[in-house]
Amino acid sequence: MTYEELIQAMTPEMHQSLKRAVELGKWPDGRKLSPEQRDICLRAVIAYDHEKKPAEERVGFIDRTKKDGSQHGKDPLAPDTIKILTDDKN
Repeated sequence: MTYEELIQAMTPEMHQSLKRAVELGKWPDGRKLSPEQRDICLRAVIAYDHEKKPAEERVGFIDRTKKDGSQHGKDPLAPDTIKILTDDKN
């Protein structure tokens, strides 16, 4: 089974269990997650969220909407415009 197939086969209950394990740093039976296990679980949670949840329900979502409905700050994923200055003294 590939990683993508694993994410597709993941149930909401499995997702919640992995998410909880990452939050607490331990498995449901109390055993501590190793740093590698925690990293793998977090990646799986993020991949599941990306595939199966709308953006506002994903892990790490930050609501940038003000009370008036406008956005607070700029979108960190929006491309920036840069200006290249050259020295034409040559």
